[in-house]
Amino acid sequence: MGLWYLHSSIQGHKEWINEVNFLGVVKHPNLVKLIGYCAEDDERGIQRLLVYELMRNKSLEDHLLARMPSPLPWMTRLKIAQDSARGLAYLHEEMDFQLIFRDFKTSNILLDEDFNAKLSDFGLARQGPPEGMSHVSTSVVGTVGYAAPEYVQTGKLTAKSDVWSFGVVLYELITGRRAVERNLPRSEQKLLEWVRPYISDSKKFHLIVDPRLEGEYCIKSAYKVASLANRCLLKQPRSRPKMSEVVETLGNIINETSSQEAALEPVNETEEAKEENVGDSEPESGKQGNNYLKKVFDIRDFVNLRNKSIGKLDWRNWTPGMIRTW
Repeated sequence: MGLWYLHSSIQGHKEWINEVNFLGVVKHPNLVKLIGYCAEDDERGIQRLLVYELMRNKSLEDHLLARMPSPLPWMTRLKIAQDSARGLAYLHEEMDFQLIFRDFKTSNILLDEDFNAKLSDFGLARQGPPEGMSHVSTSVVGTVGYAAPEYVQTGKLTAKSDVWSFGVVLYELITGRRAVERNLPRSEQKLLEWVRPYISDSKKFHLIVDPRLEGEYCIKSAYKVASLANRCLLKQPRSRPKMSEVVETLGNIINETSSQEAALEPVNETEEAKEENVGDSEPESGKQGNNYLKKVFDIRDFVNLRNKSIGKLDWRNWTPGMIRTW
């Protein structure tokens, strides 16, 4: 199980009450389970404790910031995005009352032993507007870099504020960078400003993809995720998609990516020759059996050899055969 101690302040007490109240009501596979809670008054003041289910793989933030030994594979990132979207869709659209998360970010996305994502920390969550009202007016709280601009400027909170935050997290999944990173050059500190010149140019888009992936991703898939993120980040809240629509779109991207990856699986050499009607292909020396791996490159990378996801091409070891065009 996981333990969470809260600050002994008025704000900390409010967040603790919120957490207990909301997690006592909501139940969903993509929301962390509250096992128990405790509040005790001693010489140090009121000590508050929350007990959650144990999430062995820590938070999404831990993985994206290289605190973990190996980077998250691209398909795992897509699955985490979909799980998180399902959690938000449940809060926004599937309960008897609407709940706005208000602090959606990578550190609040926890991962279990199978990398299933679950939302945590409901301390800042607010009930949505009553029927007939368009928004909730509230003091501005949350995390810099994730809060929707209309909420920051006016204090008007809606479910579409969470959708904006989700768009920011999608770009974090693509780039492996924080929403705001003060240690970078000034022009790169704000993630959304840094990616802007690249997302409109398909030839440069690969330059913003997390280098820790080392080219092991589908560029078409990444571009579609960026397109979805842009919809979530539209200036007008009403123009942003519902989270249920986001779940559906991510599902389509995952299915397409899985199909494309399956098409690139190593195949039996004899079967491949039959399918492609290859006449006088030379067998590779030193290979045992019929199964072998071929190096696969993106066709666009032959045109643009400066693609950093590949680097220098070793022509001596390259085996002509399958060329990836997706």
